Amino acid sequence: MMALLTSDYQFCLTHWFPGILEDNYESLRILNVERNGNIIYTYKDDKGNVAFGLYDCRTRQNEHLYTFEKDLHVISCSINSERTLLAASLVHSAKEGRKNELQPGSKCLTLLVEIHPVNNVKVLKAVDSSIWVQFLYPQVESHPPPENHLLLISEEKYIEKFHIHVIQEDGNKVVLRDSGHLPRERVAEDFVWAQWDMSEQRLYYIVLKKSRSILKCIQFSANEKFNLMFEAPLDITLSASGFELVNFGCDDLQDQGNLSKHLTLCVFTNHTGHSKTFTAALGSVDSLVTKGLTFLNLDYYVAVYLPGHFFHLLNIQHPDLICHSLFLTGNNEVVDMLPHSPLQSLSGSLVLDWCSGKLYRALLNQSYLLQFLWNTQLDCEKMAVLHCVLSCGRDPRFLEAKIIQWISENISTCHSFDLIQEFIIASSYWSIYPETSNIDKLLPYSSVLTWNTEIPGITLVTEEITLPFMKVHSFKGYWEKLNSNLEYVKCSKPCLLYNNSMVKREWHSLISEEKTGRRRSMVYVRNIFDNAMKVISNLEARNLEPRLTPLFQEEDYHQRLLIGLMVSELREHLLRHLQGIEKKKIEQMVLDYISKLLDLICQILETSWRTHHLHPWVLHLRASAAEFTVFHIMTRILEATMSLFLPLPPGFHTLHTILGVHCLPLHNLLHYIDSGVLLLTETAVIRLMKDLDNSENNEKLKFSIIVRLPPHIGQKICRLWDHPMSSNIISRNHVKQLLLNYKKQPQSSMIDKSPGSVEFLPLNYFIEILTDIESSNQALYAFEGHDNVDAKFVEEAALKHTTMLLGL
Repeated sequence: MMALLTSDYQFCLTHWFPGILEDNYESLRILNVERNGNIIYTYKDDKGNVAFGLYDCRTRQNEHLYTFEKDLHVISCSINSERTLLAASLVHSAKEGRKNELQPGSKCLTLLVEIHPVNNVKVLKAVDSSIWVQFLYPQVESHPPPENHLLLISEEKYIEKFHIHVIQEDGNKVVLRDSGHLPRERVAEDFVWAQWDMSEQRLYYIVLKKSRSILKCIQFSANEKFNLMFEAPLDITLSASGFELVNFGCDDLQDQGNLSKHLTLCVFTNHTGHSKTFTAALGSVDSLVTKGLTFLNLDYYVAVYLPGHFFHLLNIQHPDLICHSLFLTGNNEVVDMLPHSPLQSLSGSLVLDWCSGKLYRALLNQSYLLQFLWNTQLDCEKMAVLHCVLSCGRDPRFLEAKIIQWISENISTCHSFDLIQEFIIASSYWSIYPETSNIDKLLPYSSVLTWNTEIPGITLVTEEITLPFMKVHSFKGYWEKLNSNLEYVKCSKPCLLYNNSMVKREWHSLISEEKTGRRRSMVYVRNIFDNAMKVISNLEARNLEPRLTPLFQEEDYHQRLLIGLMVSELREHLLRHLQGIEKKKIEQMVLDYISKLLDLICQILETSWRTHHLHPWVLHLRASAAEFTVFHIMTRILEATMSLFLPLPPGFHTLHTILGVHCLPLHNLLHYIDSGVLLLTETAVIRLMKDLDNSENNEKLKFSIIVRLPPHIGQKICRLWDHPMSSNIISRNHVKQLLLNYKKQPQSSMIDKSPGSVEFLPLNYFIEILTDIESSNQALYAFEGHDNVDAKFVEEAALKHTTMLLGL
């Protein structure tokens, strides 16, 4: 298989069935893969008889089913879920000609065999046209159904459903109850194309009405019924004489040489309600392959390739933007190594290699995807591969670490989107998606809303499938979801995707109220902070390893407020739109989602910290190159979260500011502070005041920071800085408070000079006023943090300040 696709080796007949002679290896053929994953195969024994076997994918054991003592060629075969009945359609081999005692003169025999134990054989059809068979599998297999249902698909363009009742005799012996009469009913007729969806038990087929191609879908259910679910016109032209089957077993009569003469058509179930037409340029003029597109179903992706020309990995989970799909064209390593042998895509990502007779489970190769991510230069390919790795990853923690390392080393190489932002949004989405498939309409999966950059070698036309052109006949189960999603396509999709706009408004409102002294109810605020505490506890419970970065070590009121508000808003959003899911599960999903957001940011910081060998609280007089790099990464993280208004781990701003102080010149530092890039948290300022000495440069820095602090924090910080500037600021604040409500009272014309008072009349007079106010009303200056400040302190500070100004 190709490097981009890993072949998880599932089944190779020559290795798994030891009883087959080497001379008969070439007769080995895989016939069918049933819904439960069991594989039916056939081979010829040493006497030339046709033998049927089953490989159990759960136990990885082989089981012999039945042997026809004739040299017959098997067209199709299927076994019921209980392994008691085997249906097979056979034609005479060249040696046998028309000699067959079961039904002489017929070309194709369709037989029903009792195999538990081997007993009677019932002829269902004996006709000159080819027949394909397929047992239906119920949704619940815990109890044997009262009857089995078998589809017969005829080359004469009709499909019948047989009802087969069985009974038990002599213990566990299973036989047909009435082998002489098996009820049947017509399912479809006059079709030119049909496809079987094994995993969902659906039949798609196309009929022609007035030269128009109409796609119809029938759903088979466990209650013995089948219903026409929808019909939709297709803008394709098919011949009335054509006949093509897709996924009805692994029949070599449907060989690729014949199919390549017709339109390559395959239905992939997708709930997005979009029709997309891709036009791809042929990549190499030297390639001789110009026909035979190969389609592979890979869960969230469909691989479409033409060897020597192109390889497309189409994102069917999120097909809205072309940048989420990968398009490789021309002289590309992947395109060059694509297998030229015909492959058949089966359910569950299974792929049959026609030439080797081997069955594989195709998986996207994580190692190659990561290597491709490191090497590609195109932004569109970076976007596509990033999403591919995250969606198909089988070890999320390992993949996230690799992606973070790639982001750290390529943070400035992407110009069409923000790497950190896209990684955080996409990874958080995929961490929660397995819990409910409906989440894809409610949570953002990408930070990019539009993509206008051209993708080399590809053009795309998108059409919305509107409801008036699709007749939906039933609204239960899957089809109810399909109908709701079609309605979703018609409306404005972003309206359902969660965003933090409401959180942003509420957060700014609460911060504004805090500054003005107004407060919400204590119960409301307490609930918000309880939400934040749940998120942090949930995060810490999942990460038991000690952190290198000093995060979550302070209250960080603003970030905890933002986290708590996001919990409340996201919970209400999901409760409003996720009907039928219990509230407790939704609440846990919310905690997991927001915890994941914060954890990804912590992972990026931890990786940077570890890579550059930084100590959590060691600050040098001159910043190192490592500190510059980490500061740059933290700034990019801040930019990524600010535009989406996402929360940051408590303590992030403190760490960012401290690094900024050491990495930036003073004028740049103040510009970052004034523009809101660096936030002066109380913890960060206290550290700076304690750790930095009072050199001339540090005095300028400290003073510049103090004057930018909110008053209630500035007063507290000044008390920690033993410096005349700090005393001056404290004195000014004290005087401001005393004089705020001062009313001038009649004063004596003579000033009573106390011993030791300074011969400076204006200052003496001012201090006298302050002393009088203090003595008359102690309450005016007995505010928090100023219990040791009085008029005498103000006088001393004023004299020191004046002395400094005069240079004395």
